[in-house]
Amino acid sequence: MSTVRIIVADAQDLVADGLRYRLADASGLMVAAHVRSGTDLFELLAQRKADLVLLDVSLPGMDGIDTARALRKKHPDVKVLAHSMRTEVEYVNSMLIEGAAGYLLKNTPKTELLEAIATVMKGGRHISEEARRSIEKGYKFTEKRPDGAYIGLTEREREIIRMIALERTNDEIALALHLSTDTVKTHRKHLMTKLNVRSAAGLVKYAVDRMWI
Repeated sequence: MSTVRIIVADAQDLVADGLRYRLADASGLMVAAHVRSGTDLFELLAQRKADLVLLDVSLPGMDGIDTARALRKKHPDVKVLAHSMRTEVEYVNSMLIEGAAGYLLKNTPKTELLEAIATVMKGGRHISEEARRSIEKGYKFTEKRPDGAYIGLTEREREIIRMIALERTNDEIALALHLSTDTVKTHRKHLMTKLNVRSAAGLVKYAVDRMWI
């Protein structure tokens, strides 16, 4: 049986060191490299092969969601397992939409880490219980995408779409909802992915079609 070559994509050296230590005695698994950004990941994959990427959602620059999307297109044979402390439904759902085969919390026990890797490498999906509960509790509205697929929206996501349609700026939305401007930008990006629209104009049309304004 061949060894599973793992790349850890995480801005924190401590996380990569911890994963190397936890997987050091795991048969058939090897942490082959650590990168600190999505850009570094693609530069590395151009030079060497990998079987699995343990991908943090909160990478600097190209975040984990954008990185997962690009991996799906450029390296479809590489499995992606999200590895994060973020449990908000927007992050969990967006990573799964963009091709991650699972969502694992960084504080998960070693037994679950090994189970998740094994499941993903066999073509299955593994979602940590806390992330799964976040998905189940986070959705308050069921909506239909333009392609016919049904998805869930949180109350906050619906309010952000409504405020975008009312021509509020990112700063104005952040102030009204007590969020950071960067968080609002992230919500915008996730919503365009989730609803399969290409621009803010698509979000505006979505809100107008549903008479949210």
